[in-house]
Amino acid sequence: MSKITVIGGGNVGATTAQRLAEKELGDVVLVDIVEDMPQGKALDLMQSGPVYGYDTKVVGSNGYDATAGSDVVVITSGIPRKPGMSRDDLLKTNAGIVQSVTSQVAKTSPNAILIVVSNPLDAMTYVAHKVSGFPAERVLGMAGVLDSARFRTFLAMELGVSVEDVHATVLGGHGDTMVPVLDYSTVAGIPVGQLIPKDKLDAIVQRTRDGGAEIVKLLKTGSAYYAPSASAVEMVESILKDKKRVLPTAVLANGPYGIKNLFVGLPAVLGRKGLERIIEMKLSPAEQAALDKSAAAVKELCETVDKLMGW
Repeated sequence: MSKITVIGGGNVGATTAQRLAEKELGDVVLVDIVEDMPQGKALDLMQSGPVYGYDTKVVGSNGYDATAGSDVVVITSGIPRKPGMSRDDLLKTNAGIVQSVTSQVAKTSPNAILIVVSNPLDAMTYVAHKVSGFPAERVLGMAGVLDSARFRTFLAMELGVSVEDVHATVLGGHGDTMVPVLDYSTVAGIPVGQLIPKDKLDAIVQRTRDGGAEIVKLLKTGSAYYAPSASAVEMVESILKDKKRVLPTAVLANGPYGIKNLFVGLPAVLGRKGLERIIEMKLSPAEQAALDKSAAAVKELCETVDKLMGW
């Protein structure tokens, strides 16, 4: 039986644990610093099993001993973004939190695959890689799956079709510079550019970029967690079942798309080893330029982290 640890018992972490339990992907350990809270949520999830029909063992903990020997660790820890707060505002606080969490996890589960969900995503994945010392194929960031899901949702809403027939890829950093790749975004194989006028398509692209901020504004006291947790679980499932799904993932690029030594969202094959390979697709000059711009923004963010953390 596989073992999956979820660090952070807030909305994203708890919903991730719920989805993992329901899919029976492995035993789940939910960790949070708030005393008794993860234990309570774990017990609640266990008591859902008889009703929902799963036998997953769920344990809550305030420490890391229970996480020892995890196959996958999903890191959701960090303060949530508040209305009007930019992702960059989160930088120093969340870098410190991810640094602490990762150092603990690296000791107790030295062979685990890390999936980072904390924001600002690309920079936090960089922090986890640097602190853990794990090989790059075992440190992944969840961003592109979520961004692509939002893009697919808005395309399906515009066209009045099933989201199951909408395929889309969003590359680059998780934020204002993300790059929805229109040439590879299709409905039942038909490029979206043939189905949606350019002005409406541009508006959908912008709404995708603002997807997280739109939800923050509506909720007023929190940020998105249903879609982020679903996206993280899709990655976990591809890894533990060795499905080799091609999912847009924040991975360490060293050459593909002209990007060097940087965690950026790219099409990645995810299997039992973590990142198995990066798939290169031919981008238009405009899309390549947008990806370059996005990579430059991520690089700047990582350099800021280095300064803030004294690295």
